[in-house]
Amino acid sequence: MTDARNAQDARSTQRTEVARGARDGDGTRVVRAGLPAEEPYAPPMPGPVLAAHYHLPGDPAHAPYTYGRDNNPTWTALERAISELEAPGDETARTTVFASGMAAISAVLLSRAKPGDVVVLPSDGYNLLVPTRERLEGWGVEVRTAPTGGDAQLDALDGASLLWLETPSNPGLDVCDIRRLADAAHERGALVAVDNTLATPLGQRPLELGADYSVASGTKALTGHGDVLLGYVTCRSEELAAPVRSWRKTVGAIPGPLESWLAHRSLATLELRTARQAANAIAVAEALRGRGEVSDVRHPGLPDDPAHGTAARQMRRFGCVVSFTLPDKEFAERFLAALRLVGDATSFGGVRSTAERRGRWGGDDVPEGFVRLSVGVEDAADLVADLHAALDTALDAALDATGGRDRPGARNG
Repeated sequence: MTDARNAQDARSTQRTEVARGARDGDGTRVVRAGLPAEEPYAPPMPGPVLAAHYHLPGDPAHAPYTYGRDNNPTWTALERAISELEAPGDETARTTVFASGMAAISAVLLSRAKPGDVVVLPSDGYNLLVPTRERLEGWGVEVRTAPTGGDAQLDALDGASLLWLETPSNPGLDVCDIRRLADAAHERGALVAVDNTLATPLGQRPLELGADYSVASGTKALTGHGDVLLGYVTCRSEELAAPVRSWRKTVGAIPGPLESWLAHRSLATLELRTARQAANAIAVAEALRGRGEVSDVRHPGLPDDPAHGTAARQMRRFGCVVSFTLPDKEFAERFLAALRLVGDATSFGGVRSTAERRGRWGGDDVPEGFVRLSVGVEDAADLVADLHAALDTALDAALDATGGRDRPGARNG
C-alpha cells in the first residue's frame, strides 16, 4: 500500500509540475524538465542508476521497477523531461526512450504494421527508411512512398493505417504541412508519426499539430555533443505508448543508464544551443549563396526557400542544417578536406560544425556534389570565413586541374 501511495503522490506531483511548466518559456522549461522535487542536501539531478535488477518483494504487477530491461529510474526522468518538451501541459503524453533513433523508428513502424496494412513513407526521408521499407514489405505490408514537399503524401493515403512524415526532411530539407496531412490521415482512419529529429521539440511540436507520435534520434541536436546514441517516441496517450514500450522490452532496444543521464543533462542547454545554431545556419546559408560555385542552397529559414512558408507556420526555429550542391564529387571532397573548423563527419546537430558529401553513402537521391552541413555554435564569422577559404582552395585546385578552363564558379570577392 505504501508503494502504491508513493506512486500516486509522485504522479500527482508530476501533474502539478507539468501544468506549471506549460506556462514557462522554453529556456526555463529545458533547465528544469524531468527533475525531481527539491530535497535538502540532494543533488538537483540524481546520478545514473546502474541496475540489472531491483529488490522485488511480493506481486510485481504494481512495482515501479522490476528488471533492467523493463524500466530504470534514469529513463523515467529523461522520459518525463522529453514529454514536458514535446507536449507541455499535456499529462497524457508518454515518452519511451530507446538505444538509438532507428530503434525508436522501428518500434513505431514494426509494432503497428501487420500483413495487409498500408503504410505511407516519405520517398526522400532518412536513408535507413529504405531497408525498413523492405522489411515491412517482407512481412506483407504494402508500402507507398511520396516526396515530402508539396504535401505529396496526401495522394497516397486512401486505405492507409499509418502515415510517416519527416519534416524537415533529411537531407533535402523539404517541409510538409503536418496539420493538413494529420487531419487527412485521421479522416481515413490512419495514425500519424512525425520524425522530429531535425527540428527538436523546441523547433516544432508534432503532437500539437495533430500527430499521434513524435519520433526522434536523440543522438542529434537533442543531446548535441556527439557522444550519445539515443532515440525516443512520444505518444499522445498511454494506449499508443503501450505497444511501443512492449516492443522495446521484447527486442531489448534499451538505452544505457549513463547514456540516458547524459542526454538528460544535455537538455539544460538545448534552448541556448539550438537558438545559436539556427542563427548561425542562416548566416552560413546566406554566405554560401554568394558563391558562384555553390548551387541549390537550402535552409527552411531563408525567406525565399521553397519550404519557408510552411515552415514558418509550424516551426518555432528552423534548425541547424544547411544543404547545398558543389560542381562534382572531386570539388566537394577537396572542399571538405580544406575546412579547418568544420569536421568531415556524418550525423548533425552537434555543438561542433560538421559536413559531409551525402552521396558517399549511396542511399540518398542527391547529386555527387551534394553537401549536408550541420552548423554548430562557433562564431558565425569564423564559420563563414572557413567556408570561404575552403571553397577558394577547392576552386583553385579545379582551375589548376583544367589549366584555367571549365571554371566552375566565380570566387567571392
